[in-house]
Amino acid sequence: MATMEAVREMREAPASPGSLRLLVVDDDDALRHSLARVLEQNGFEVVTAGCAQGARAVLAEKDVAVVLLDLVLPDAEGLELLRDIKYTHPDTEVLVVTAFGSIEGAVEAMREGAYNYLTKPFRAGELLATLAKALEKSALERENRWLRLQLSQQAIDRILVGHSAAMQRVKRLVEQVAPSTAPVIIEGESGTGKELVAEALHRASPRASKPLIKLSCAALPETLLEAELFGFERGAFTGAVSRKPGRFDLASGGTLFLDEVVDIPLTTQVKLLRVLQDGTYERLGGRETLRSDARILAATNRNLEQAVHDGKFREDLYYRLNVIAVKLPSLRERKDEIPLLAHHFRRLYAARNQKEISDISPATMSCLVAYEWPGNVRELENVIERAVVLCEGGTLLPHLLPDALNPTCARGAAGEAAGDKSPIVTLTFPVGTSMREIQDLAIEAVLEHTQNRRAHAASLLGIHPRTIARHRTRPPADADDFAAD
Repeated sequence: MATMEAVREMREAPASPGSLRLLVVDDDDALRHSLARVLEQNGFEVVTAGCAQGARAVLAEKDVAVVLLDLVLPDAEGLELLRDIKYTHPDTEVLVVTAFGSIEGAVEAMREGAYNYLTKPFRAGELLATLAKALEKSALERENRWLRLQLSQQAIDRILVGHSAAMQRVKRLVEQVAPSTAPVIIEGESGTGKELVAEALHRASPRASKPLIKLSCAALPETLLEAELFGFERGAFTGAVSRKPGRFDLASGGTLFLDEVVDIPLTTQVKLLRVLQDGTYERLGGRETLRSDARILAATNRNLEQAVHDGKFREDLYYRLNVIAVKLPSLRERKDEIPLLAHHFRRLYAARNQKEISDISPATMSCLVAYEWPGNVRELENVIERAVVLCEGGTLLPHLLPDALNPTCARGAAGEAAGDKSPIVTLTFPVGTSMREIQDLAIEAVLEHTQNRRAHAASLLGIHPRTIARHRTRPPADADDFAAD
């Protein structure tokens, strides 16, 4: 493909905003203006800067696809600016412009991430040909970034189920924080899903192809915890018959999740602080200084600030870990999401157990919504798994729930044992539930009690059996009244 055809094709191809914006950074006014004129004549939007400070100002405000950078600037080294550009704008390509006698500097620039270099003087055709290739690479990088973003959003939505305002805030924060390397501390009651947040942060990050290593700090005594974190050399202690890598070794390049971090002993906290500060550590019994670039995610169900105040957690380690804090709401604070979560777990465990379970009855859902869930989402998951395993039909019914969740069933059993054939039935529904939905709940609850005998259910409700038949068959838009025929 000819040079001008390549440039024309790049201009005409669909592109994101700024994909054809170029920045020329050169302290030579004449050369800068000449380059800008040539590039504008070929259809590019061009911004110029005569120094590093001006270039940084432009990059802070505008999306730039390619930077033409002179290595000799009046206020900074060109290589320093190059490093800054590649760090803050990794999708922006840099073409280095250098004098003939500065080839070594251009080679060094290539090592620092420059796409290519041009030696002065150069022809317009040479510039446009190199620029077309740089733009193609920039477009590919941006497309890859967009695809990674879509995949990360899908991963977050798949892992973190919920649509409440509280969960949407958590998802947005995870999406913002995931691409960074900053430590994150995840706070919340037991069972709220702290490990799932850690998984979402990892899966949505550039480290997703590397391992996510997990360690429960509360499950190990001090000596074993230190060995698990940092590894040990042969002979470090009795039973150490060979070298063993630690979790920092295994998580290098990936993510290390430390659950219940408040339980780390103070002596081990000192060593953990060192890794967070400079990335270095030694194995137990070893002298070699090792490095790990693992990203640290920590979780706790206790108040870390109080632990610092009580002298159980180092203040400096707390501030190192608490760069970003993700606070998870309890299930009591997001009760409107219980139906969504319950159906999510129903589908999950029905598939795992190879069962055809298509629904959760209204009365069962009423019990789920009324319960306070001290064990949060984990308890809800366990309850639904239990119900799925015990279910013999296609719908999860109240008798499949534990007694603590189903006072209706418990009272009904007690009443029947005492000769009472009309057990108490309690229905719970949120404020704002429509009258039709309340009617549906009442009819379904009585049908469950009568084992789907419509005539008996109609007798208990004081309505005609045809009303129940219409309830089962009416279209969603029908506003049939709940009344005796």
